[in-house]
Amino acid sequence: MVPLPTWRGCLILVLCGVIVGGIAMRWACAFLTVNDPAPGGVFVVEGWMSPPQAKNALEEFQRGTYSGLYVTGEPIDKGSPLDQYESYAEMTADVLRRLGADSARLHAVPAPKVARDRTYSTALALKKALLAEGISIAKVNVVSGATHTRRSRLLYEMAFGSGTRVGAIAVPERDFDPARWWKTSPGVREVTGEYIAYL
Repeated sequence: MVPLPTWRGCLILVLCGVIVGGIAMRWACAFLTVNDPAPGGVFVVEGWMSPPQAKNALEEFQRGTYSGLYVTGEPIDKGSPLDQYESYAEMTADVLRRLGADSARLHAVPAPKVARDRTYSTALALKKALLAEGISIAKVNVVSGATHTRRSRLLYEMAFGSGTRVGAIAVPERDFDPARWWKTSPGVREVTGEYIAYL
């Protein structure tokens, strides 16, 4: 015979589940949105970010003491409205240049086209480029869109290895209020999607 909880026990279990679920829901966006820079290292902007996000990233770069500004990204498909550029790295580097980035410190690092693990692929391409140029990889700061930041840092840590301190800088969210992400469709899609992808 299997022992079953009483109705009071069931009620306590349900209430505990609701409380834990509510806490997890409230802090999910904050967990994914990491701000933990490693000042003085390489500064990396993910090329898929929007121009307003790129502007925020540039402002952070200009405030800090970073050694260089690198933009990563995969190739842009031919026939796309953006195909005047070869890659998202080159497109976002051009946006940053027009926003006032110092061309001497700005570098586009295109990655090969892959079907999956795009962030990991761009991290490997960046590591290869930095080592080829003799640039120190002791500190690498990856700038990403709010909820993508924790996953980006994890993948950069995997690509660069234990000898590199990977900092993370989250560009603020514009499409929804991070404190109440569950109240909007964009918030639910982004937070739940990134949480699943991170796990």
